[in-house]
Order: sequence, then C-alpha cells, then structure tokens
Amino acid sequence: MAGRATSAPPQLPERLAAGPRRRARSPGAPERHLLGSVPAAQTLARVIRPCYGPHGRQKLLVTAGGSTVFTGYAAAILRALELEHPAARLLREAAHAQAEGPGDGAAFVVLLAEALLRQAEHLLRGGLPRSQLRPAYAAATAETLALLPSLSIRSLGPLEDPFWALYSVMNTHAAPQMDYLAKLVAHACWATKELDGSFHRERVGVCTLRGGRLEDSCLLPGLALSASPCGQVTTVLSGARVALFACTFGPASPQAPATARLSSLEDLTKFRKGNEQLIDEQVAQLANACINVAVVWGDVEEKTLAQADKYGIMVIQARAHRDVVYLSGVLDTPLMPYLLPPLQPGKCQRVYEQELGEGLAVVFEWESSGTPALTLVLRGATAEGLRSTAQAVYHGIDAYSQLCQDPRLLPGAGATEMALAKILSEKGSRLEGPTGPAFLAFAQALRALPETLAENAGLLVSEVMAELSGAHQAGNFLVGVGAEGIINAAEGEVWDTLVAKAHGLRAVADVVLQLVSVDEILVAKRSPANQQDLNPVPKKARERPSPLKKSTPRKA
Repeated sequence: MAGRATSAPPQLPERLAAGPRRRARSPGAPERHLLGSVPAAQTLARVIRPCYGPHGRQKLLVTAGGSTVFTGYAAAILRALELEHPAARLLREAAHAQAEGPGDGAAFVVLLAEALLRQAEHLLRGGLPRSQLRPAYAAATAETLALLPSLSIRSLGPLEDPFWALYSVMNTHAAPQMDYLAKLVAHACWATKELDGSFHRERVGVCTLRGGRLEDSCLLPGLALSASPCGQVTTVLSGARVALFACTFGPASPQAPATARLSSLEDLTKFRKGNEQLIDEQVAQLANACINVAVVWGDVEEKTLAQADKYGIMVIQARAHRDVVYLSGVLDTPLMPYLLPPLQPGKCQRVYEQELGEGLAVVFEWESSGTPALTLVLRGATAEGLRSTAQAVYHGIDAYSQLCQDPRLLPGAGATEMALAKILSEKGSRLEGPTGPAFLAFAQALRALPETLAENAGLLVSEVMAELSGAHQAGNFLVGVGAEGIINAAEGEVWDTLVAKAHGLRAVADVVLQLVSVDEILVAKRSPANQQDLNPVPKKARERPSPLKKSTPRKA
C-alpha cells in the first residue's frame, strides 16, 4: 500500500520572509518546535488517522480494567487513551464535544486541528509574527464557515424518505447489512417525527440482544430493554408505576459487614421470623406506594420475590447498568440504593415481556410525547459486532436529528474540503498582509483530509491528489475520493450534513486559536514538599516550632 504523501507547506509571499534572526541550528540536531502543542497533536493524529473514512481500520483496545474492545470509532479510542500532555487533552475535549453534539466527526476534528497547527508552525518559521497569527487564523476560519453553505447542493425534503441520506452517514462504520440497517433507522425516525416537523432523539431507543442474525433485528413500540421478569407476574397492562433499585432485591446483602450471634434454637427461630417479617415489611412498603413494577440491578432473593408475587409486583432483573441509568432518565425517577419506594415513581402505560427468537426483552410503553415511542432491537452473534452496529445506528439517529434542524447536505468523500481549499487558495494569493498566508495555510490543512481518505483506501496518494486538484481547478467541486480513485460524490450518494461539518469546523477553530497563542507549557509541582516552596513565609520561620504547642518527635 502506498505511503502517505508528505504535503509541502504553503508558499509564503516574500513580504513575510524576514522576521527576527535566529541562532543557527547545529548539523544533526533536531529542529525545535515553535509551538509546543504540535508534537502532541501529531502523536494523537497518528493514532486516529488510520480509522478515518469508510475504509478506515479497526483497533483492539485493552482498557484499564483488562477488557478488550474492538472498535474504529475515534471517540471511543480517544476516551481509552491516558493523556498527559495538556494540548492533547484539549484536542480530546474538542473531539468529544463533536461526538456528543452532532454525534460524528471526532476524527475530523483531530486530523484538521493537527494539520492547522502544523501549518501555523510553518507560518511562524516563515516570519509571521506570533501576535498576528491568531487574528489571521480567525479571519480564515470566518471565511471558511461563510463559504460552507454555498457548497450545499441538496436538501432532505419534509416528506422525503431519509434512507438515502442516513445510509451515507452510517456507511462509514464497519457494520454488515448496512442497507437493511439504514432502512430500519429511517423507518424509526420517520415514525417518531412530530407533526410540526421536529424530532427528538430520545424518542428512539436502541436495544442489543445477542443471538440470531442482523436480519432478525426489528422495531418494537415503546422502550425495550435487554432484561427478563423473575417472578410469576410478567405483565402490567395499565397504570404501571416503576421503581428502580441498584441493590439486592431482598434483605441486606450477604457481603454486608454484619454477624448474627445465635446461642440457641429459640434465637435461630426468632432470627428467621424477624428476617421474614423484614422482607414482608419491605415489599409491603412498595405495595402501599402503589409500586407494581420493580427493575433491579442486582441479585433477587427468592423469598422477597415470592412476597412480590403475592402483592402483584412485577420484578425485572436488568442485565446492564447503563440500561437502568437510561431508564431512570426516561422515567424521571431516582435509582434507589436501598429497597425503599421512591418519592416520585416512574409512570408508563404498560410493561410486558417480548420473546425475540432465543432472546428476551422487556418493553415499556407510553402514550405521551417526550418518551421513547419505538425501540430498534438489534440482533447479532457477538458483543463486538453488536457494539459496532449500535454505534452506526446512533449516528444515523443523530444525522436525522441534524437534518430536521437544517436539511442541507454537502458533498462528501473529501469533496467539500477540496472545494474549500481551492477557494481559500485563490483568495489567499490575492490578499495582502498576514491574512493571505493564513488562507493558504487553511487550504493546505484542508487537503490533508482527502489525502488521508486516499491513503486509507490503499490508493497512490500523489496520483489521486493530482487528479482531484485538476478536477476542482476545472470547476467540478463534486469530485471526491472513492474506493478505487476519484468519484462524483453526488452520483455516488456520498453526503455530509451541513450541521455536523459546521460544528466540527467551529470546534477545530476554538481549540486551534487557543493553542497557537501558547508559547510555553508549564507544569505545576505536585509533591507536598515542593508545594511548600510556594509559601511566601520564609523557610526558617516555617520550621520554628510554635511557642503554644510543645513539639514532640514522631514515632516511626
């Protein structure tokens, strides 16, 4: 596979070629970075670059807990990294803001930020004063954001099937049967869209069940959880009042630090009766609070379950803690650490179990707005495959939410970046002062993204970029990078949402404008002994014992 082509820095005009004279560097000595954030950004980009685009590779992550995660999702990779450099942490925060907002584009933020910082260092070496670098970059950012809407050539109609737009976004993930999956997501989003045209992401839930094939995935009304009823009560058909517990459904856990000292058979009999009475009182408290559904993240004691059956309480044992936390947010009820009824129980219309082949799910249904209306139940053989499929589904839901806010779409496959680079280069070559070189630097940084797409597709980067530049110079701004060479993004149905692209550019601009103004990174001393040196009191005065307290030697 061809290596990544090294892009030359933008040609600086002669008006910037002066600057202060620097001491000559000795032969063989490494060149010192003028921006301390550049090495950290390059290291972070080196990790993320192979995962960018539809042909990006996957990584095996070993977490601090020892578990292994197979993913190519940039946000998950960044979350698992232990970063010490403050610039790398700032880049990760910007990427996470992009992932939590529009839902996609974390790799875009890291790679573009690294390219912009690298070009900023080229400008400093070319003689641009540091005081002029930040306003020049800010002007280039404003121009880029102003140009972005003019490149939008297609919009999603209010009554149009969103499948074609969601498929392009979801196809960047390594998940099988993307056609079928995108149709399910499009149907779920379309069915939960409000009458006024708005869309709320929380109206569509996602549930993963191991077993079966991806083709066995389906849509269920309400919110479906990977859980199972434990007792005889398996359905509440109306007026469900739900309590959530993150504890054992029963008396105190056997691991609790308590010891019962029994000296006779009579003491044992009293202890058993007291335990049974405690169980009856706990379940009776739930029943008196009109709780008829209890979702438990923990063990379920048989005697307590029998009492719950007696009072008609449906007991559900959840398999994942995140499901109980999500249900707590949806129901607006707290997750109780003890077996006590909450002050405000969750309410829904009905709760019932649903068999799905070899799997079993519990469904919560509502009839009010603002609650999950549909759940996309995903099936798969492995946990890693389900994780990748669920991530693609979440990105599809996020993309539809963006399209409901702004239906405009941009050509993908790097075509938008190349079009912006061409326009900025033409304007930068005509501008006077530091703004012109900043435009050229922005254009060069934007070209790094289609270069990465070509590299990850296994193409000869230099040839692809030459063809791509020629097509855009000829006025065809829809040409991007495909699996076998350059493609027409519109004909190939490769799109990016305008909301996500604009949000990503703003996130990049914020972090880059902060880092280009930093000339030195200082790390505070952490040890208590060194921290005392910051005390303004003289050392001898600090060591003098107080006359009000007798000093005694400390024993080893």
